[in-house]
Amino acid sequence: MNSTNGSEEILAAQRAAELTRRHFLRGLGACLALPAFESLRPLSALASAGSAASKLATTATGAPLRTAFVFFPNGAIPSAWWPEEKGELALSPTLEPLEQSRKHIQVLGGLDHACANPGADGAGDHARGNGVFLTGVRLKKSATDIRAGISIDQVLARQIGHLTRFSSLELSCDYARKSSACDSNYSCAYQYNLAWSSPTTPVAAESNPRLVFERLFGAGKHGQRAALTGRRQAEQQSVLDFVLDDAKRMQRQLDAHDKDKLDQYLTGVRAIESRIQKAEKFGSIPDPDIETPPGIPTDHGEHIQLMYDMMVLAFQTDSTRIASFLLAHDGDNRSYSEIGVPEGHHDLSHHQNKAEQVKKVAEIDKWYSRQFAKFLQKMQDTKDTDGNSLLHNSMIVYGGGNADGNRHTHTNLPVILAGAGGGTLTPGRFVQHVSKPMSNLFLSLSDRLGATNLERFGDSTGRLVNV
Repeated sequence: MNSTNGSEEILAAQRAAELTRRHFLRGLGACLALPAFESLRPLSALASAGSAASKLATTATGAPLRTAFVFFPNGAIPSAWWPEEKGELALSPTLEPLEQSRKHIQVLGGLDHACANPGADGAGDHARGNGVFLTGVRLKKSATDIRAGISIDQVLARQIGHLTRFSSLELSCDYARKSSACDSNYSCAYQYNLAWSSPTTPVAAESNPRLVFERLFGAGKHGQRAALTGRRQAEQQSVLDFVLDDAKRMQRQLDAHDKDKLDQYLTGVRAIESRIQKAEKFGSIPDPDIETPPGIPTDHGEHIQLMYDMMVLAFQTDSTRIASFLLAHDGDNRSYSEIGVPEGHHDLSHHQNKAEQVKKVAEIDKWYSRQFAKFLQKMQDTKDTDGNSLLHNSMIVYGGGNADGNRHTHTNLPVILAGAGGGTLTPGRFVQHVSKPMSNLFLSLSDRLGATNLERFGDSTGRLVNV
């Protein structure tokens, strides 16, 4: 063989390998589940998990049961948020946009996060309100040595995540900040994350709707995504085989320190391999007949709606049954000029009971309710496998980690529970509980998902009855 031709072939092979590596890195996690059609449900994949799996995260009709946690910032104006009377729900001014969904929601009063209250560590109510919301534990005050708790969404994901392509979905409309100090020397990790897979590990949320969509359904246009994803799966497995073979050869040449580094690297590689094997178990992916979102829009309301749309699609295709969504971190100081509020939200929340500022904060609270109402309507309009709506077969917690943003209180938090939980919840009312940990609500929801072995969570004192 001519040496020149041989060199060119080697260079071409190297370029091909590098291209394959790039495709591999770009395509991780792009393969997703079948749409949630009863006749197409991947029962063979679930059977391997044992007969108990069929009882997890399903309704009495066998349809998937979804759970989501949606967080809004800076509390709410109590006088505008709470309904005047218990019982059948009469909507307050802040919740008026939810009129069309009134029969599908319940307002829950009396839920507290005592672990977010000030203690010996002093100020930092925004960080605590955010970090405690789904964990129910006291945070360690440090900019670098973080410690919270496993969040309820991740606890549930560990128990039912094997039923879907993605164990959970984490969304945000904030740019992630994981390090350095934010509120009163609390780590930014507390304030910019809802989900925690361990006390020291926040689960990064995605804020770009395009990346969320491509993760769920693959890149490309409608009609092309399945082929591109299949090719990407083959490339992924090929590169993984190459990496593992190469690592085995390399291992013999390394000292103890480098072997430890290689082991850490291979742990990540094997995790990716497990994801590929899991993806293959569920078969082909859905291919929604919609355009891929272009990216992050400049309009905050449009951004929120795109992310809500991603949640609807993920639930509709049974890509996941657990989701969390950070609308904005607690302490967010975004302005809302589009509704006549040019001042910063956080600045206004310290209104000192000045009527004009209170009115403006209430308008922002109502604006967030309007965004939530649009999401609930989409869930209500989307039919599930059993003929009910997605909303009927869901449990959606909507709330904030501060109650009164002016005083930084964490008792009687503003909380809505939307959906019927497949018929196990009683929406359409206002229930005033008597000072119960928010963690009690999480335990009650976990029971409905079939996670009955969860005896305690966070600062729970029992189950929340009457939901």
